[in-house]
Amino acid sequence: MQETELKLELSRSGAGSLLKKNPFGSSPTILQQRSIYFDTHGWDLSKRGLSLRIRQSGNERIQTLKAGDGAAAGSFTREEWERPVAGDIPILDDPQVRDLLAGDAPKLAPLFEVHIKRHSWNVLDGDATIEVALDLGKVVAADREAPLCEIELEKKAGSPAALFALARKVDLITPAHLGVLSKAERGYRLLGSVQGAVKSAATPLTSEMSAATAFARIAAACLKQFRLNETALGWSRDADSLHQARVSLRRLRSLCSICKSLFDDSRFDYLREELKWLASELGDARNIDVMIDRASSRALSSRLQEARDDAYAAVEASFSSIRARSLMIDVTEWISIREWRTQSDEMLHEQSSRDFASDVLDKLWKKVAKGGSNLIDADDETRHKVRIAAKKLRYAAEFFEPLYNSKAEAKRHRRFIEAMKSLQDHLGSLNDMATAPDMLAALELSDVAGAKDLFSADDKSKLLKDAAEAHDVFVNTRRFWR
Repeated sequence: MQETELKLELSRSGAGSLLKKNPFGSSPTILQQRSIYFDTHGWDLSKRGLSLRIRQSGNERIQTLKAGDGAAAGSFTREEWERPVAGDIPILDDPQVRDLLAGDAPKLAPLFEVHIKRHSWNVLDGDATIEVALDLGKVVAADREAPLCEIELEKKAGSPAALFALARKVDLITPAHLGVLSKAERGYRLLGSVQGAVKSAATPLTSEMSAATAFARIAAACLKQFRLNETALGWSRDADSLHQARVSLRRLRSLCSICKSLFDDSRFDYLREELKWLASELGDARNIDVMIDRASSRALSSRLQEARDDAYAAVEASFSSIRARSLMIDVTEWISIREWRTQSDEMLHEQSSRDFASDVLDKLWKKVAKGGSNLIDADDETRHKVRIAAKKLRYAAEFFEPLYNSKAEAKRHRRFIEAMKSLQDHLGSLNDMATAPDMLAALELSDVAGAKDLFSADDKSKLLKDAAEAHDVFVNTRRFWR
């Protein structure tokens, strides 16, 4: 069967407020649950997007195998197989389950456990039935443990829009952040090294997949990357985590721009502007981090560190705002329900993802090739436009990489990304140099020793030459999609 659910993360105090106000129309059913998760020592199930657990509630034990897209964020649909079992040893005699495990059954062992106190309700909203589960507890792996406080909204019948309406009601009672980690993923992360900045990873795509489905999968992966880095920033003011949070928002905005021909609804422009707002809230902190790395004097570095503290405090305030939390729920709903395709050209939506990607990549390549033909003599604004176009092209090349998976295509893709990276690096350095004077002036640091070193004319002359050479290499690098 399939499950469709939305997950939200709460604070302990927030969960207490929710239980006190109880907006779900009835008293909760309360159960103590213990779940044991199984995998091989090499995590073979996890690598294939599978999770296997046995959950005990009272005297009942239910074994569940789930197969889903690990790139999904917040709201997702996935296959699952359940059956009662007598003990804490998996029973794997179902032929479909055996096929999914692909011979790993003899190597399975318990890896970690989840202990929770579950409060559950069944909520009726029009034609929709929603199962609500508030889980308070911990994840235990070897000698480590981590607290767990989340609420899951699972659609049992009716429209999935009811999930998001109920999520907004919860967020009005207590701050609720979009959840992107399953309990299984929490356990694996606890077994691994300490988590920091999370970079983008390839999203599973196939050439037979429609353009609309490919967009939804990539967009969900961008949301997940953002939320993981946002969470990491809650632990420490790490420059890499902030950079990757900003990158994830830029990737999502670029994806929406790249795929805008698929959209035909009134919410697209609003969501695009809100994503632009949230990304801009990270801009000052990122720019200051870049200048700190290049600062040549102790005085400038010290003053920039002070400014950095204020900038990161502003980022934290933005992340904790109801505007940012609502945006995550709104975008997840928009991606998941796909109302954007109701009035659009159905033939375009059902176009193969590979054909759609090739057309997109052709258009972006021509824009970068033509726009960067005279970088040395162009003004800063023109170079900035080329930089934005190059960024979109690189993101598109990364988004659609799995669609070009022959040996020759993979080799050409690596060379193309190397050429794009070199061009982007030089254009980025030129942009940092162009924006540094205004940034320093805004921080009242223009006259501090070492400030002018951030945008010297000699450095710019060399960067312009290097950027022009990188553009020549880019133009002469074979396109992997053709």
